[in-house]
Amino acid sequence: MRLRSLLFVPGDRPDRFAKAAAAGADTLILDLEDSVAVDRKAFAREAIVSCLIGSWDGPPRFVRINPLEGDLCDADIAALANTRPDAIVLPKAEGAASVHMLVTRLAAVGLGGVPILPIATETPRAIFALGSFAEVGPSLAGLTWGAEDLPAAIGAATSREADGRYTAPYELARSLTLFAAHAADVAAIETVFPAFRDLEGLTAYAARAARDGYTGMMAIHPAQVSVINRAFSPSEAALTHARRVIAAFEASPGVGAIQLDGVMIDAPHLKQARHLVGLADPG
Repeated sequence: MRLRSLLFVPGDRPDRFAKAAAAGADTLILDLEDSVAVDRKAFAREAIVSCLIGSWDGPPRFVRINPLEGDLCDADIAALANTRPDAIVLPKAEGAASVHMLVTRLAAVGLGGVPILPIATETPRAIFALGSFAEVGPSLAGLTWGAEDLPAAIGAATSREADGRYTAPYELARSLTLFAAHAADVAAIETVFPAFRDLEGLTAYAARAARDGYTGMMAIHPAQVSVINRAFSPSEAALTHARRVIAAFEASPGVGAIQLDGVMIDAPHLKQARHLVGLADPG
């Protein structure tokens, strides 16, 4: 499943489902958590269930449920029992233990095998459990992080500097999520860019994420999707170079390092080249 762009849609706004599906995102996240007020949760569940069981020719549909602790999550899982979402997004996940718990609860209602996308940094305890996601890699659709709940949980004023950059604690959370995703061999998904009208800022933000090793990003507005898709799709120039690297090694089997365009390249360059080609043709 290609996961460059994951577009959130409030679950209590079924009138937006079709527009979101047409935005070009690789997947939709039908939301039952933060974007839905408590008194609208029941309506949102009904709308999402109708979407999941009805005819559909759009992108894969993920569902973000409410956190594991509490009646809201119980009601979410019960409502999804007769559906088959493409994945479940788990907020406030605290490592492998949270994934194990959700896997068990999903299996109990006939949803065994549905992949899970944890939001992995929303509580202080979650930070110390990031490495454990490698234990449950086969159960995951990917791994992502959040920059809003964590500062609220510890009483911080903000996660960002005045110019929009993350402060040091939240850069740490971002970096640890990136490495945790790759350690689990799953998609590393960058968190949202809240200023949805600032497409120039989004372009720079998404390009930085792709440069750093993230493979996709969440979106909160359809206008963000095309920018995100471009950022996480290799350019033709990069693909051409990657294919030349692969061809050079194939022409010299058994050689550890070779010269290409006056530059010495070795196994890490070959691995990166194969990764780029795989992004362009995910199969």
